[in-house]
Amino acid sequence: MPPRLSKPARRRATKPGPGRPPVHNEAWSKVSVVLFDRQVRHLDRLTTAGRGKTGKLLNRAEIIRALIDGLIVSGMDISGTASEGDLRDRVARRLGAASR
Repeated sequence: MPPRLSKPARRRATKPGPGRPPVHNEAWSKVSVVLFDRQVRHLDRLTTAGRGKTGKLLNRAEIIRALIDGLIVSGMDISGTASEGDLRDRVARRLGAASR
């Protein structure tokens, strides 16, 4: 006797949950980091400046993720970095800008 095939399970239509709809295409974790006020102000300026030139708004999280991914893709070895300031200077040199 052939095995009995079960019907495919149907998903019930569910009401969307509260909050914004998910927009990520990969697994993610929510983390908290401390930023200096000057960094937050600069991030906010970047978000508003982008809207004026392109009409598309990049939010703080998108800018931060893009910067981290850019560092990862660059293949820059940071294993010998001695401090946050040292890393900042190395990244600034790699981007062709003098660090402040």
